[in-house]
Amino acid sequence: MRDLLFAAMLGVAALPAAACRMTMALEQWPPYVYRDAQDRYTGLDLELLQAIFKEARCILVTLPELPTARRELLFQQGKLDLMLAASETPERLSYARFSVAYRDEAVGLFSKPGNAAGQRPAASFAQLARGKATLLAPKVGWYGAQYAAARPMLEQAGRLNAFGSFQQGVRMLDAGRADLLMGDVLAVRHEARLQGVALTALPFFVLRAPVHLMLNARSTSAADLARLNAAITRLEQHGALAAIRARYDAP
Repeated sequence: MRDLLFAAMLGVAALPAAACRMTMALEQWPPYVYRDAQDRYTGLDLELLQAIFKEARCILVTLPELPTARRELLFQQGKLDLMLAASETPERLSYARFSVAYRDEAVGLFSKPGNAAGQRPAASFAQLARGKATLLAPKVGWYGAQYAAARPMLEQAGRLNAFGSFQQGVRMLDAGRADLLMGDVLAVRHEARLQGVALTALPFFVLRAPVHLMLNARSTSAADLARLNAAITRLEQHGALAAIRARYDAP
């Protein structure tokens, strides 16, 4: 029954009759949400979310894993109430509401220890892109304005290779397919540890920005959002969310 619908009911006994209840589809996005060695779901975002829902006295219902495109489609159709680690955009505001930030996302650059491209001083991605280093980058996703501006030049010069997963990206870097790898800092570090690959992080982020809980505007209310926002604020004031982020060495 583990792969069927199951509910994480947090503090249900003490909930009032009108308690908020939200549904979210799971995903594999280590170390944010993933199955551990005991086949249980865990991860930074899941721990943060569980703490927020417990503080808000809400019920979180989790559905089995769905592909990203399918999950986003169901959300837009009003069939899912909640998505994690969302960036607030004008387009999304037409069908979603956003919580206050509950963590930052950080995109970094990594090299193999001793790689010359990783040792040359650079103060920004734009400065590094004007050099000669080759880059491995994810096929999809937003990785900041500097990367978006530099990408056509990198492609034209044959200095950019794409990968589909961080497992593949770390393997490609380890095999010498490029000088640098770009990606979510925690995701890259997590995969490198699994593969036993030593990495050196460059001393700046390509992107650092807050992320939010994204609530479906059709299936949730302004009161639901206020309830979660109040919970996040209290947990931040008490240091509870910071303690969870610290255990994952989040930037």
